[in-house]
Amino acid sequence: MTDHTFMTGFGLAHDMSLPGKLFVTDFDGTLLKSDKTIAEPDLETLRFLQSKRIVTAIATGRSVYSFTKAVESLGMTLGEYCLPVDYLIFSTGAGIIRFPRGDIIFKKCLGPDDIRKITGYFDSEKLDYMVHKPMPGTRYFLYRTHGRYNPDFQARLGIYNGYAHQMDEGTVFSESATQVLAIIPAPPDMEYIKGIRKKLSGYSVIHATSPLDHESAWIEVFHRQVSKAGAVAFLAENLGICRSNVIAVGNDYNDRDMLEWSGKAFVVNNAPCALKRMFCNVSSNDECGVTDAAEKSGIL
Repeated sequence: MTDHTFMTGFGLAHDMSLPGKLFVTDFDGTLLKSDKTIAEPDLETLRFLQSKRIVTAIATGRSVYSFTKAVESLGMTLGEYCLPVDYLIFSTGAGIIRFPRGDIIFKKCLGPDDIRKITGYFDSEKLDYMVHKPMPGTRYFLYRTHGRYNPDFQARLGIYNGYAHQMDEGTVFSESATQVLAIIPAPPDMEYIKGIRKKLSGYSVIHATSPLDHESAWIEVFHRQVSKAGAVAFLAENLGICRSNVIAVGNDYNDRDMLEWSGKAFVVNNAPCALKRMFCNVSSNDECGVTDAAEKSGIL
């Protein structure tokens, strides 16, 4: 497997005379409420942490494009009224940008041979999938559908109308890709998903619940080293912050590795029961769970 990796140095975002701390929150279903807004107390918490020189970051499965659209819908811009975070970990850890500047400081991609192997397997399983182009053009993708009932897949195509192009039978992959995403209609078979992971064990295979219908399974395949945990670890190491001083809060299966790696981990009350049994529970995303996590971690 070709290692398509890019990294660049960056300055520390906190005063090294102070014990470094990093607070990381997931976005959808954690910081973002069910009505697609962010609670003002949670925004105040992030501002307070920044004022105390605690580094703040969002770790999301969204691409930069999708995240930017969500932030713009909240009435926030890259100017004065900006989301109070220092870094954005996007595409489930495939990249990191300084926020709000937008410069990419870390990214990992799949090579053409990887894409052929992954799509070949998905074709053999008759799974509908999308191949997202490399950063920063991740919003553009090629897709293939096998004609089965898959409303969540069609809904995502509708959202990305103008950026999505159907694959021809003779499509040749000659460049890298950020990820290959397959969408499995609800209800997902967890044993089948385990089988996908086994077949694609040379890659990072991440299962997430669809943010659209909240039922279908999204199977995201990345470079073998991509994960939220890996991106958070990279960020912490380059900021001189030890693992024990990393606090993370999430809500879904694609947060699990980040939560397991972090020094202190919390899941909001709207998380699946399996995750709630594994990590400390805080209030739901609709009841300021991010603020609750900051308080319970002792940094607020």
